[in-house]
Amino acid sequence: MASKIRVALIYGGVSGEHSVSCLTAASVMKAMDPEKYEILPIGIRQDGTWVPGVADPLVLEGAGARGTVGTSDDQVLLGIGAGHDAVYSTAMSLPEGETHGDLRELGGVDVAFPLLHGPFGEDGTIQGMLEMAGIPYVGSGVFASAAGMDKHFMKVVLEAAGLPVAPYVVATAKRWRLMRDAVLEEVAAKLTYPVFVKPCRAGSSLGITKVDTPAGLDAAVEFAQKTDPKVLIEQGVVGREIECAVLGGHGDASARASVLGEIALDMEPGAWYDYETKYIQTEGFHMVIPAEIDREVAERMRAMAVDVFDAFECEGMTRVDFFLTPENHIIVNEHNTIPGFTNVSMYPILWEHTGVTYSHLIDELIGLALERPVGLR
Repeated sequence: MASKIRVALIYGGVSGEHSVSCLTAASVMKAMDPEKYEILPIGIRQDGTWVPGVADPLVLEGAGARGTVGTSDDQVLLGIGAGHDAVYSTAMSLPEGETHGDLRELGGVDVAFPLLHGPFGEDGTIQGMLEMAGIPYVGSGVFASAAGMDKHFMKVVLEAAGLPVAPYVVATAKRWRLMRDAVLEEVAAKLTYPVFVKPCRAGSSLGITKVDTPAGLDAAVEFAQKTDPKVLIEQGVVGREIECAVLGGHGDASARASVLGEIALDMEPGAWYDYETKYIQTEGFHMVIPAEIDREVAERMRAMAVDVFDAFECEGMTRVDFFLTPENHIIVNEHNTIPGFTNVSMYPILWEHTGVTYSHLIDELIGLALERPVGLR
């Protein structure tokens, strides 16, 4: 009998999406075939400490949408260098006067599966660390992750690839401090209200405000800066929110696009898909899969989703979010290299409707990660 693949499931993290990541880990653990995989859970606390994770998904699930990675007397360390025997634990609680604990080998890992969202998880940082450690990992590499996380540079790449995006203005922290009037003038010249003010490097709609008049812009920027000092001010688009899940191809095969799904809001006109709607008061929306779209438009959108995947040289997965205007114009809103991945998230549900079960999707992603080498390729 072949030995099991040892998978380090890494979850939690220091971003505002910490709790969502914990729920994701629970879903993935429950879906992984115990005959194929040995799971090594690793939790990243909100202070950045790596600790042994929870092996029982029901415990993570039971904490709900506010769960966190708990404290531990042990700390997980990741070795750097050749080989995959790189994960150890060391005592953190030491007698007075002692400066280090005894290393205890946890064993090697065959592949890492980062289930992290937001900064320091989805933005190329942990991907670079895993590259240096020589450990294969699920998902996109350093550049695709970093560029996909930053809404400003995401648009730069999309525009360079000839893909349509909504008009926008960037307000870096320095520019907002020193050139606020210039930013406001640029907004007045390029955009019409309503606009959406967004932290450039955050997900799950954290820190986003819909602004209907110029009078609300300053406060919205300062609110977004609490999440990220770099802010994007984006033209509001009247249109349907359509999403497509993309999965990498094996070898030199093209990436694969799922059927399309639509986020349909069950709220008053003008409402939008914010963090509370996504994770707390989830009765505010429903998913329509497949989205009811003209076949020719749907095929163009699916092809465009693969173009986005290729433009960033993504690997493994991404979810591409579109706006479809009443005139059937397609606008790329954004893409997410580590999309929501609980068993009720849009990405896996889109693949379920395309004929790929949640468990098989996990198999595919791990298989793709093991196919590719680390380092330059």
